[in-house]
Amino acid sequence: MLKGKKVLLGVSGGIAAYKACSLTSKLVQQGAEVRVIMTEGATEFVQPLTFQALSRNPVFTDAFDEKNPDKIAHIDLADWADLVILAPATAHLLGRLANGLADDMLTTTLLATTAPVYIAPAMNVHMYEHPSVIENLKTLDNYGYRFIEPGDGYLACGYVGKGRLEEPENIIEVIIQNQQDENKLKGKKVLITAGPTRETVDPVRFFSNRSSGKMGFALAEVAHRWGAEVTLIAGPVVIDPPSGINYVSVTTAQEMYEAVMNHKNDQDIIIKAAAVADYRPKQTHEHKMKKHEGNLVVEMERTNDILKELGEQKQQEYLVGFAAETKDIEYYGNKKLEKKNLDAIVMNDVSSTSTGFQSDENEVIVLTKRGLKEAIPQSSKAKISERLFEIFIEEKQGEKS
Repeated sequence: MLKGKKVLLGVSGGIAAYKACSLTSKLVQQGAEVRVIMTEGATEFVQPLTFQALSRNPVFTDAFDEKNPDKIAHIDLADWADLVILAPATAHLLGRLANGLADDMLTTTLLATTAPVYIAPAMNVHMYEHPSVIENLKTLDNYGYRFIEPGDGYLACGYVGKGRLEEPENIIEVIIQNQQDENKLKGKKVLITAGPTRETVDPVRFFSNRSSGKMGFALAEVAHRWGAEVTLIAGPVVIDPPSGINYVSVTTAQEMYEAVMNHKNDQDIIIKAAAVADYRPKQTHEHKMKKHEGNLVVEMERTNDILKELGEQKQQEYLVGFAAETKDIEYYGNKKLEKKNLDAIVMNDVSSTSTGFQSDENEVIVLTKRGLKEAIPQSSKAKISERLFEIFIEEKQGEKS
């Protein structure tokens, strides 16, 4: 997978810089062409000549050392790279990168590149757990950078814990797996709905539900990472949408219905993970309702059943529904699977406090038209999303065979 790839390796100033030598060698053995940029701190641990010998290419350390007057070195390297690896990535490098600083050869190149960037952090366990480092990692994640988690073990500082640079062979394995993943949905179109809807009563009140949208956003991120052209239609949420997708923001069930109907054609997979209101107030008030003596009755009317209508109009697309239940999960799942003409349904038990609404983790049961039943144990919503897409791809291929 790495043969012929142009790999730019950024090495920052930590004791784990010695492992970057082995990583360079192994990348070359995989058939990659490797060029190395070192920070000033990195050169205190390993000489540039070492990387030059291993990569068989010049090593870059100084943003002002322009060897070729026809090119600006950091722009040329940024455009040249097919992928970038930062190993080791120190807390200092993460902070500069998260804040858009460009004060040396490595950071100026990183700001200029459009290639995928893999970050392999390495630092003391307490540094890795510091709130500022965690915040920087979140920022970089939102920017679309990819992470190779540090391992647990004995650290150079004498501590034992998380923060050790992942082994070179494991770094390569993760990158190869990511390269393979990028082709799983290549050329496919995926439509996903996420989050709640809000149904207005008056200018200050509305009916809604507890959906955070996290599951739908995780699905959109995985689909995009796997090469799909993704459209994400989301109700009111407090999550930033993944970069690189077509994001449509809506508020009401009617707006979500219209957006879905406008985007449903030519989709390969449609996943309705949104928690759309089943009812809305029959009458809305232009001004704030005043408090009166006695009880208040709000008459409600049905909203459009988006999933049912998608099932009725279904053609070649693979249609997936989500359902939140508190009891008889499989019974209601199978009932909706058949009634709404779905290819698959994903069932959530929202009575669980650890995997219900607002949680970062989930635990689901998947039922498909072809008879598959799989319980996916509690895990992050990103991991669950990966397994769900594996199932959908396998089932869709099975329909054709």
